[in-house]
Amino acid sequence: MDKKKKVALTVAAAGAAAWAGSRLIARPQTRNLLPALDYDRPIVLAHRGGAGLAPENTMTAFRTSAELGVHGFEVDVYLTKDEEIIIFHDGDLSRTTDLRGKPGDYTLAELRKADFGHQFSISDGTYPFRGRCGGAVTLKELLDEFPHMLVNIDMKDAPDTYEGGIVPSKLWKVIDESGAHSRVVVTSFFDSQIDRFNLYARNQVALGAGEQEVRRAYLAFASGFGHLYQPGADVVQIPVSSGVFPLDLGPFIRFLGRRNIPVHYWTINDRTEMTRLIRAGAKGIITDRPDIAIEAVSAEFPDGEI
Repeated sequence: MDKKKKVALTVAAAGAAAWAGSRLIARPQTRNLLPALDYDRPIVLAHRGGAGLAPENTMTAFRTSAELGVHGFEVDVYLTKDEEIIIFHDGDLSRTTDLRGKPGDYTLAELRKADFGHQFSISDGTYPFRGRCGGAVTLKELLDEFPHMLVNIDMKDAPDTYEGGIVPSKLWKVIDESGAHSRVVVTSFFDSQIDRFNLYARNQVALGAGEQEVRRAYLAFASGFGHLYQPGADVVQIPVSSGVFPLDLGPFIRFLGRRNIPVHYWTINDRTEMTRLIRAGAKGIITDRPDIAIEAVSAEFPDGEI
């Protein structure tokens, strides 16, 4: 046996010994199942209120989806110039409204006057809307109008901006004043923002996974060292893939499920894909078309209400 083979075998043996040793001493970590995530069947969350049915992030959209029977909403939030938390998606007002710039450039009063349905159109005309659908909706208004809905809240302001620096504390204040601790999930692409928020929430609110947490979970699963994974989130919201890595694998969903971490997929608008994910074990479908998602879940779980 040549030297290279000997070295390779030695490294492999050491790796196997480390894996076996870690299995003996490790105790897989699980999260406590919080009330916001305690449900018996997959849920439907209307993405931006149901962006395929009505102008996104408007009260019209939220009310339309609520009437369909969704479990809740998936929303993004930004801070306004006068430090109010509004529901908006990507920071570019011109994409959906008659304004330009970002939410932080305007006061809430100015954003109230905007037309958040300015660019809205749908292809099939199933839910036609005409004229203005109103301006900005605050998070407080959404929580108060739908007191029994789950609301997944994604902080979008970057942590290195002024708005991003204060939005975690502002968000906690809104949730606390609304008494919504048991019916919200708070998350961000930025793991540091979630950590900042939890300094105020102190684990009283369900936390979603940031990008780094998702990466850490997937590497633990794929490496075979999943028994060493210590989860830092109560729920994972992810697309079906990230680059070349598939995130919709049944074994990955079950890996998280064994740790009391449900997996929600976004943004799923195709009925066939919804059914596939539900059968793979997904616990939530985040969608622009809640009407289709409700039908898909009901077909797989015909007993009881969604």
